Amino acid sequence: MKNYLFLIALFALSSCQKNKIEVDSIVLNAKVYTVNDTFDSQEAFAVTDGKFVAVGSTEAITSKYTSKAIIDANHQTIVPGFIDAHCHFYGLGMNLQTVNLVGTKSFAEVLERVKGFQKENNVQYISGRGWDQNDWNVKEYPTKKELDSLFPNTPVALTRIDGHAMLCNQVALDLAGITVDTPANGGEILITDGALTGVLIDNPMEKVYATFPKPTKQKQIEALLDAQKYCTDLGLTTVSDAGLDRSVIELIDSLQQAGELQMRVYAMVSNTKSNLDYYLNKGVVKTSRLQVRSVKVYADGALGSRGATLKQPYSDQHNHYGNMVIGTSEFEALAKKIEAADYQMNTHAIGDSANRFVLNTYNKTLKNSSNKRWRVEHAQIITDNDFEYFKNENIIPSVQPTHATSDMYWAEDRLGPDRIRGAYAFKDLLDASGKIALGTDFPIEQVNPLLTFYAAVARKDTDNFPENGFQMENALSREETLKGMTIWAAYANFEELEKGSIEVGKLADFVILDSDIMTIPEQRIPWVKVVKTFINGIKQ
Repeated sequence: MKNYLFLIALFALSSCQKNKIEVDSIVLNAKVYTVNDTFDSQEAFAVTDGKFVAVGSTEAITSKYTSKAIIDANHQTIVPGFIDAHCHFYGLGMNLQTVNLVGTKSFAEVLERVKGFQKENNVQYISGRGWDQNDWNVKEYPTKKELDSLFPNTPVALTRIDGHAMLCNQVALDLAGITVDTPANGGEILITDGALTGVLIDNPMEKVYATFPKPTKQKQIEALLDAQKYCTDLGLTTVSDAGLDRSVIELIDSLQQAGELQMRVYAMVSNTKSNLDYYLNKGVVKTSRLQVRSVKVYADGALGSRGATLKQPYSDQHNHYGNMVIGTSEFEALAKKIEAADYQMNTHAIGDSANRFVLNTYNKTLKNSSNKRWRVEHAQIITDNDFEYFKNENIIPSVQPTHATSDMYWAEDRLGPDRIRGAYAFKDLLDASGKIALGTDFPIEQVNPLLTFYAAVARKDTDNFPENGFQMENALSREETLKGMTIWAAYANFEELEKGSIEVGKLADFVILDSDIMTIPEQRIPWVKVVKTFINGIKQ
């Protein structure tokens, strides 16, 4: 009798297993923040063909589905794959092959790093990025004097961390044909006592970039794959690359199609005639991993290099207003051209004057349009009543929270106590717009999205500065921040129906974290580790 009952039980179990649906993988026993419309938390989900096919309790999922690949999350936290809404993915990879000047505390340290790099690599043209004079005891632009002495025959070009200023030695300036008489439209060529200092701001830098040795295709491939490894290790599954040429976009596409590049890329086309002639006529490009439907445009420079365009003079440099890097009529004509092609316009705007001009142009250009989702990249300083422009459903703020925590050491010096209140005002932007896309602008800032999360919520850096947080009335809640790094970032990319939340039918991009970023004390957030990153349900 016992054997008979055992056989019945075994048969029942076998029948139950046969009735279950076979899926590619199951994740169970997790704290899953779905980031759906009601911000539900769940325990488990099933994945097939790279998409979520079921989300629910562990019991519900295991009673209906079976798989040879079961991941027991052991109550760890799972969130949708992080989306960086504004970064320079290709630039990160290329930077990994040059002199890293991030974190230098003096110009002397910059010189030591350059010497060490050249001793090890012996390149024909030395380039690097990451210096910031605001981090030095002497907070002034350096000059080319030491570089001329150290490298009298080798060109050297060192870009400031924000990408809006550059220090060159004389060899690099000569190659670019830059003299004291060179026009500096849309920027500055700094001159002291009638001589070049070596510092270029904004548009004149393009003359130097044009002389850089062209990277080989193999170097470009290495850069993209290096950047992918760096980013996926930190939980990123989609990057919005803010400014790419056609050749790089097509290389990304070829690597994705070949299965070598898993990272999803939302490519903003760099604003050049050849790029626009091609893409605005071609229309939207969309694959499972790549989308091209936007143009990256620069309105002004950066605050750190005093290139941001302000309504009133800089508080620490009277009679200086910054620089627009594009003419007003040129910008307005470009906006009409992009709108006619049904592309998205994503404009870098830092200063309050630049933001006013961009927002006003957007508003006029899109007055008879809907669902355009044109973005103001950075939207860094907003004054007067200009937040009201963001109530237009066609306009989205795209901001980088770690810019606030990096800039707080000196931003008020540039702006004064009144204007600073409208700077890095993320909550005010969200309240006006209803959505806000969050990114990093890496490699200007660190890649780690957990630092983005912390900066948005705590409004301080990892050194606990400022102690009570910067203008905490503009902090975002943890829920708002996670949405800004997932579903709202997806919306800003026209991709909210396919990613940005853990829901049935969406791409199975998700991240397992070692701590619950939604509940732990905020000071622990920067130290949370990514355990695993999945794209299409596959561990990266």
